[in-house]
Amino acid sequence: MKKRWLLPVFATFMLLSGVYTNDAQAASPEELSTTAHKYIGIPYQYGGTTTNGFDCSGFTQRVFSDLGISLSRTSASQYAQGTAVSKSNLAAGDLVFFNTSGRGVSHVGIYLGDNKFINASTSKGVVVAKLSESYWAQRYIGAKRVATFTNEEVVVAAAEEVKSVAIDFSVYASRAEVAIQLAQALGLDTSDTSSTFPDVKSTDKFAGAVTALQKAGIFEGDQDGKFNPNSPITRESISKVLVVAFNLQLQNKTLSFTDVKENSWSYNYVNILASNGVTLGTGNGEFAPKDLVSLKQLDAFINRSMEIK
Repeated sequence: MKKRWLLPVFATFMLLSGVYTNDAQAASPEELSTTAHKYIGIPYQYGGTTTNGFDCSGFTQRVFSDLGISLSRTSASQYAQGTAVSKSNLAAGDLVFFNTSGRGVSHVGIYLGDNKFINASTSKGVVVAKLSESYWAQRYIGAKRVATFTNEEVVVAAAEEVKSVAIDFSVYASRAEVAIQLAQALGLDTSDTSSTFPDVKSTDKFAGAVTALQKAGIFEGDQDGKFNPNSPITRESISKVLVVAFNLQLQNKTLSFTDVKENSWSYNYVNILASNGVTLGTGNGEFAPKDLVSLKQLDAFINRSMEIK
C-alpha cells in the first residue's frame, strides 16, 4: 500500500495550546473495513468506549482513533465535524447519522460501501446493517465526511480551509473567541497587538487578546508556532487553559470521570476544574474530554472560574 498523508478536519489538540495536529496517515477502504470488523460482536454499553462494550459514538471514535483520526465523543458532536455528503455520494468511511430518539441526531455508524454500514446497535452490539432496511431508512438524517479513505495518493484540503464549513462557530467556541473572553475576564491589557504568532495579524480583532494571553503564559503555539485562531477547542484543552489562567488549585472535594483516565495528560487539569465546581461533567459520570466547547459552555466555565476566591 502506498503511504499518503491526510490532513483531517479534526485531529488531537496539543496539550496547552489546544491546537489540532496537522496530519495523520490515511488508510485504505480495506484497512478501514478490517479495523471496524474486528469489533464485530462486542456488546452495546451505554457510554461504552472500550472492548467491554461500545455505544454508537464510542465505537466510531475507537475505529477512527485506531486509524489515527480524532473524533468527538458523542453522535451529536461528531455530526458537527466534517463536511456534509449526500446519500448518493456516500463513500467508505463516511459517518452516517440517524434520529432514533425522535429528538434529532442520536445514532451514528460508519459507511462501508454497497449500502452497508457498521454500527454499535443497542440490541445487537457491533453489527453490519443496510441503509435500505426500513428501520434505518426511516431514521436516516445525513452523513459527514471527516476523512477520505482511498487506495490512491491523496491530500485532503488543509484544516484551516475546511473548518469554516465543518464547524458552526455560532454554536462552538473558536480559539480566537476563547482568547477574547479570557482576556476580558482577566482584565488584561490588550493594547499590544504585535503577536509573534504568524497566523495572527496586528489588525485582527483578537490580536491584542492573543498577545496578552501569550505574554501571561496561558497560550502557546502549535508545533509550527501558530495560534490557529479559527480552530475550535476541546473540553480537556479548555480545562488546562482555565486552570493556568485562573491559577486554580485542587480542592478536597474531588469528582472523577469514567472517560478521563489517570494516565491521560488532562487528568489533573480536569480534576482541578471539577474540584472547584467549574464543571460537573455531562451528567452520566463522563466528562467528554474530546468534545468541542460550545459558546454557552465557555461562558459558564469562565463565569464559574471568576467566582472562585
